[in-house]
Amino acid sequence: MPLIPRRVKRAVGITAVSVLAAQVTAAAAVMINDHLRKRRKGPPEFPHLPVTEAIAHHDEVRIYSFGEDLYPDMLAAIDTATERIYFETFIWKGDEMGRRFKRALIRAAERGVEVYVVYDTFANMVVDPSFFELPTAVHVKTHPLVQSAAFWNLRYSGRDHRKLLVVDGAVAFMGGYNIGSLYADSWRDTHGRFTGPCVAEFENAFIDYWNMRPVHLFWWRPSSRVELPDTIHRSWGGPITVQRNVPRWSVYPIRNMYLEAIDRARKNIWLTTAYLIPDNDFRTALGRAAKRGVDVRIIVPAESNHILTDWLSRGFYSGMLRDGIRLFLYQNAMVHAKTATIDGQWSTIGTANLDRLSLVGNYEINAEIISPAVAAALETIFVTDLTNCREIDLESWERRTPAAKFTEGLLAPWRPFF
Repeated sequence: MPLIPRRVKRAVGITAVSVLAAQVTAAAAVMINDHLRKRRKGPPEFPHLPVTEAIAHHDEVRIYSFGEDLYPDMLAAIDTATERIYFETFIWKGDEMGRRFKRALIRAAERGVEVYVVYDTFANMVVDPSFFELPTAVHVKTHPLVQSAAFWNLRYSGRDHRKLLVVDGAVAFMGGYNIGSLYADSWRDTHGRFTGPCVAEFENAFIDYWNMRPVHLFWWRPSSRVELPDTIHRSWGGPITVQRNVPRWSVYPIRNMYLEAIDRARKNIWLTTAYLIPDNDFRTALGRAAKRGVDVRIIVPAESNHILTDWLSRGFYSGMLRDGIRLFLYQNAMVHAKTATIDGQWSTIGTANLDRLSLVGNYEINAEIISPAVAAALETIFVTDLTNCREIDLESWERRTPAAKFTEGLLAPWRPFF
């Protein structure tokens, strides 16, 4: 095998470094511009509906699309707990709303309720560590910054992106809302309150995560050693199935759930997601559905809280529009919901976005719901959200500036990391 000349190796190395430098420069430029844009913005206004209730056989689902409606109900559930509270969140801000939840959990523990708390270390690195100083009566487990020396292994690199509250085995709250004042009135998100037999599934999901033993490396916060009894009585069927991505087990059913539902669709597929970076199979499934006459619509933020993700997402728009998929950009506020409804029968509410991190990376939880009533409620929310969207078409999208197209192409190799 002939040796590669040194000058060729040097040229290849210089080219690779130059491309990487250009990518980093482009990413830094768009993030700086986004930071300046956010500083100029005032509080957003957006349409939202009152709390909606729907029945799914023996389960009841209350759907929230505004944080100021959701948080009081979550706090009320904590304040009335008598036996146990399982609280899990990705982001827990140390602001007024975060402190309200902290005080409520402490009060519950002081009156003898067993309180178990999980939060993600990475997502809360900017929060003052003193905020997470909780009394010993509150059992705390932190999802570590690094779980293993093999941090490149997907089984050990995923974040705990779940948002879950289960009280007394009787009521569960789950969806896209993190805990913080910003999310109460400035973000459009969706959360569900569940009662009925399905609550056992949410409780089991918390217990399974709690009883896993991650290893903390490089960043350590004390975690409870208490193990929860796994005695939940779960049913074999029902209209609500709790789907959980568990990287430690190499199990990612939420992606499969979506693909199966999309493949079944005959009338409509209406998706809302905060971040849209689908893999090839996911894009193909949506495109095939649109080509067979299914009304495929996706709502995404016009400008999300992660500007780099926006640029990575925009590179998909042309191909999706050519396939007949309709894209709607949510205006003036961050839409953070992770919901879908198909054919007036199937729906999902959860924590998983339509990107690699959520579908094959993080710990996530979604409720898969077979219920015309729940589907109708989510369709109504979707139609309301459309009134605050701008639809883009292929002709106008192709007229974006050459600089925009260049930036999208330059950043495209980063998609597998998001």
